[in-house]
Amino acid sequence: MLPLSLLKTSQGHPMLVELKNGETYNGHLVSCDTWMNVHLREVICTSKDGDRFWRMANCYVRGNTIKYICVPDEVIGLVQEENLKKFQMKPQVGGRGRGGRDGGRGRGDGGRGRRQGRP
Repeated sequence: MLPLSLLKTSQGHPMLVELKNGETYNGHLVSCDTWMNVHLREVICTSKDGDRFWRMANCYVRGNTIKYICVPDEVIGLVQEENLKKFQMKPQVGGRGRGGRDGGRGRGDGGRGRRQGRP
């Protein structure tokens, strides 16, 4: 499972974001981008030492300041279901691995040429 697919699926769900400086942000994910910047709503911010709290309507957290993100287990289940659906919908197409029109041989004749009576 990829981190960005997990975040995209988490939109609208509650999550906890801890920053490198020790602050934590609890809120509902509104959106995220490819740099893992997150926009949260209904946020409660906790200070590093845990003795101060702030309530905010909205909060934007830059991705490179994030230490880790906790998402509910139900979101992980949703991501796994989506990945399974994508895998089942993909048509199985040959073309990878060995084989092909010439028996999978690359350059040359693969040792068949002169030994089999060919000039």
